[in-house]
Amino acid sequence: MTDFEQTWAEQIREAAASKTPLRIRGGGSKDFYGQQLAGTVLDAKAHRGVISHEPTELVVKVRAGTPLAELEAALLAEGQMLGFEPPHFGPDATVGGCVAAGLSGPRRATAGAVRDFMLGVTLLDGRGNRLHFGGEVMKNVAGYDVARLMTGSLGTLGVLLDVSIKVLPLPVAEATLRFEMDALEAVAQMNRWGGQPLPVSATSWMAGVLTVRLSGAEAAVTAACARLGGERLSEQAARAHWQGLREQSQGFFGGEAPLWRLSVPSVAEATGLAGSQLIEWGGAQRWVRTEQDAASVRARATALGGHATLFRGADKSVGAFHPLPPALRSIHQRLKHSFDPDGILNPGRLYDGL
Repeated sequence: MTDFEQTWAEQIREAAASKTPLRIRGGGSKDFYGQQLAGTVLDAKAHRGVISHEPTELVVKVRAGTPLAELEAALLAEGQMLGFEPPHFGPDATVGGCVAAGLSGPRRATAGAVRDFMLGVTLLDGRGNRLHFGGEVMKNVAGYDVARLMTGSLGTLGVLLDVSIKVLPLPVAEATLRFEMDALEAVAQMNRWGGQPLPVSATSWMAGVLTVRLSGAEAAVTAACARLGGERLSEQAARAHWQGLREQSQGFFGGEAPLWRLSVPSVAEATGLAGSQLIEWGGAQRWVRTEQDAASVRARATALGGHATLFRGADKSVGAFHPLPPALRSIHQRLKHSFDPDGILNPGRLYDGL
């Protein structure tokens, strides 16, 4: 163990013995996400640095406290990127926070989510034990898929020490096209194009405008632009659009109304909820700003075959995440008890009692 790891292990053991909750925190850029923040802060951001990066293997191993911007800069220097385009939501975002939150950006629908790129993880559990799961190259990954389990767990199962992540080459060419159409037509078009051999890497619809990003070989992108038509954005305008969507800095994400994220089948009909809407991921992610009550929003999401997360704003006492069915909640409880038997790690951050 490093000095940091030894210190944290002792802090965890002492907290477990006294039943004192610990609040695991990296850069704090995702503090708004999830439910309550409780406990004595365990500051994890000092444990930082790239441990290994072999560009030819498309894998990087990095300490969890490493700034996300620092990792992306190192990958960019090698012509590579994090394929899931994680949002930062602030300059202090860390790799560990990125994994713990499990949030993906515009490229998620075509490249995959955070969990799809996780190969290995080292962590401290609720007893202060150092555990390692997975591998550092894709062909060597074996055993229980705990690396993916940690993705989106919001620190409730362990303190991340380091992670091994699959990376992707930067696309040779990209182009962004815009089309005027209503929401229903846009969803239909997203699904239609998604089922064709087109290099679509991201889609979004808002206020009567469908925006589509194409990424890949120069010839493929050029041919797709000619086939689809539409208005082509300048590189600067395209970069601003997708960055604004990724970091939620676009005007839609401002304001006081609660922001809901609905995860539904890509072909789902209109949500029918009051308020403004933004559609991503080929129709599978619907952002809605609405004052409607939580029960109504979640009932509609369920009716559409999905679930709803209260992403920002409003009273989190209604629960940030969609209620779990009894069988699934039982699985969550058993996992929590296995990794954190005394319930001291970020208690209540995902669900009350977990």
